Amino acid sequence: MKVNQIVRVMVAALAGLSLWAQSADVKQPKPKNQKEVDAINAVFGAQDPDSRIAAVENLLTKFSDTEFKSIALYIATASAEQKNDYEKVMIYGQRAIDADPKSYAAMLMMARGTAVRTREFDLDKDEKLQRAGKLADDALKLLENAPKPRPDLTDEQWNAAKKDFQSQGYEAKGMMAVVLKKYDEAIAQMQKALEMQDKKDSSTMARLASVYTDAGKYDEAIALCDQISAIPDAPQQIKQIASQTKLKASTAKAQKK
Repeated sequence: MKVNQIVRVMVAALAGLSLWAQSADVKQPKPKNQKEVDAINAVFGAQDPDSRIAAVENLLTKFSDTEFKSIALYIATASAEQKNDYEKVMIYGQRAIDADPKSYAAMLMMARGTAVRTREFDLDKDEKLQRAGKLADDALKLLENAPKPRPDLTDEQWNAAKKDFQSQGYEAKGMMAVVLKKYDEAIAQMQKALEMQDKKDSSTMARLASVYTDAGKYDEAIALCDQISAIPDAPQQIKQIASQTKLKASTAKAQKK
């Protein structure tokens, strides 16, 4: 589930003052008065990431004991991710987890953000990857037995939602393995991520194609890139990345002969 989808789901669910699927804690939060309701509605009515973050800060400043704290902080985390503001993802994500230790969605965003931004020669590479790995593992463990967040969800709907979150965890672990150049592990984790997705995510496919190329599995990379190119609604940017990856794999394959 991409950030824009996540925000839309949160807005729809929380507008009715019900907890959506972002935590293994299913306690239903309740506002204490109309002023708090107005502050909460301001969060959900915000039209852009900066406005949502500002509304979250306003809510938490005026109502520090709000039962919506963890949800609001998760919204701020998702909004920071939408802005590609890694530092704020980590700050708000940690605050969300501090408010709710079962916030698996915040854990997954932090794990994913760390994996994407950690480089091979970072001096603190091992420390960052160890932290990201623990976040992903903790989230996946919570998801194993996470209860339905709302009674109106069918088992089928909830299982599909859980698989989507689990997919994010496996993909994050795959990206961590790439940094360590453990390509076989990276391939296994990303394949697992794709298996969990009801509709295959072209960005996950593109990442896997890149790992196939790095691992010298050029035929697999080329075939996956062709699949991405054939997806009608795949973002143009992803198709361009797939085209570049295919060229890289094809060139490397030709040189190997």
